[in-house]
Amino acid sequence: MGSSETSFLARNDFLIRRLHSLSGLVPVGAFMCVHLLVNASVLESPAVFQKNVYQIHSLGSLLPVVEWAFIFLPILFHAIVGVVIVAGGIPNTGNYPYSANTRYTLQRITGMIAFVFIAIHVFHMHGWFHADVWLENVVHPLGGGKFRPYNAASTAGLALQSTVMVAVYLVGILACVYHLANGIWTMGITWGVWVSPHAQARASKVCAVFGLLLAVVGIGGLYGMQQQGTGEKLNEARQAEDTMYQHKLESGELAPNEHKRAEQPVSNPQDESTAEP
Repeated sequence: MGSSETSFLARNDFLIRRLHSLSGLVPVGAFMCVHLLVNASVLESPAVFQKNVYQIHSLGSLLPVVEWAFIFLPILFHAIVGVVIVAGGIPNTGNYPYSANTRYTLQRITGMIAFVFIAIHVFHMHGWFHADVWLENVVHPLGGGKFRPYNAASTAGLALQSTVMVAVYLVGILACVYHLANGIWTMGITWGVWVSPHAQARASKVCAVFGLLLAVVGIGGLYGMQQQGTGEKLNEARQAEDTMYQHKLESGELAPNEHKRAEQPVSNPQDESTAEP
């Protein structure tokens, strides 16, 4: 059984590797860029971030389908194939001789960190699955499912008041960014876009600049989000969210949905420690 599985992977090595590299760019990498940019919009204002979240949730019942088809399943495919490659299930002839050993190793390490981080992030903010029994008996007791789409900035900010969680997000974001930026460089070699040493050196610089810029966006969004969960900014964010929610109810753009709303409004900074997101 094991030998037949290895033989199947070996026979389809070319196709698997290209699907793996392609999935890392589209849709996984593209989604990550959009996700970090949307999160960074909170730096402009909580209202702008809330508007972006409303646009995403305007998909309604199609949203779970889109999430699974274009985000979760591609991430799982990319991660599983990556683990198989690292474990040696797919032959890795030459160990990418054109790549420095350090970059090759970091690409594998950051891939593992990124996958674990994504699992933590989705559980922490969304709880993985939306079934009430699961959320009430597993997710919420374990401190997950903090995010409420109709109170986007305030609930995300409250969820990031733990120093430990902020550290987890910082490491996770940087790992994801490095894995994507370096992965684009590797993908260009895999697909024959840059083959000569000169082209590879030039592409390496472009990917490094892209990675640095994306890291700034990611860290900026994390900082801006964390700030919305404390002090007067928390009250301002909640007030803006409540105003937008009421306007959308009155215009008929939204139907009341308390599952997507925070359980309690925060009336003053002293309530922060007891408010539930």
